[in-house]
Amino acid sequence: MRLIGWALCAVFVAPALVAVALRVFAERPHWSDAEHGGTGQAPPPASHQEAVAQVYAARTWGMRGAVAVHTWIAVKRAGAAQYTRYEVIGWRLPRTGSSLAVSTDRPPDGFWFSNHPTLLSDVRGAAASAAIEQIERAAADYPYGRAYRTWPGPNSNTFTAFVARRVPALRVAMPNIAIGKDFLPNGNVFAPAPSGTGYQFSVFGLFGVLVAAEEGIEVNFLGLVAGLRARPFQVKLPGLEAWP
Repeated sequence: MRLIGWALCAVFVAPALVAVALRVFAERPHWSDAEHGGTGQAPPPASHQEAVAQVYAARTWGMRGAVAVHTWIAVKRAGAAQYTRYEVIGWRLPRTGSSLAVSTDRPPDGFWFSNHPTLLSDVRGAAASAAIEQIERAAADYPYGRAYRTWPGPNSNTFTAFVARRVPALRVAMPNIAIGKDFLPNGNVFAPAPSGTGYQFSVFGLFGVLVAAEEGIEVNFLGLVAGLRARPFQVKLPGLEAWP
């Protein structure tokens, strides 16, 4: 038991503590001064007429960003003049009664409180047109639009993972630091991996195992995820994966 305890500390607790320590010394603007402008990763609608469906992840604001990212989905129909952005935002819940935000006035690839987003999935053309229809239906079916819990979910990453499981074309390998992605809806303990290339077992997003071609092998312990990915090769540790 002592050996198991040391192993859990080495794999899950120690990396998270290192990530928190690094975050303490990182420059973090006040939320009111944070950058939210576009980053040039989404093709401009004026010059790109075909359909686009993209998924992004960026470190969350404040100290939570040491171990967690915020994810969202941005889509543009063929010929559309603007993108539609789908995401779950916790602070919307007490204000509007819903945590689900569907907006057309926010950059699809914008900074998240000065944190640069990473593009996780990029689908274009006819495949994107079909995916957009599925994304809209999945967003409408999301069962936690009137709920939000930072840990272990349901939160923004629970939403993105829920949609991804309904839209195989996205093939999203979500970051292991997307806390909440393993919170399975309606009390389920088995589900496809968000990428659709494997399966996972999860108990309320707190304990579980995921095995998939895209994500690799992941083990969830109290919402912190560690694992290995073959292509590209990655050692996944809580808070220390190479996400901006």
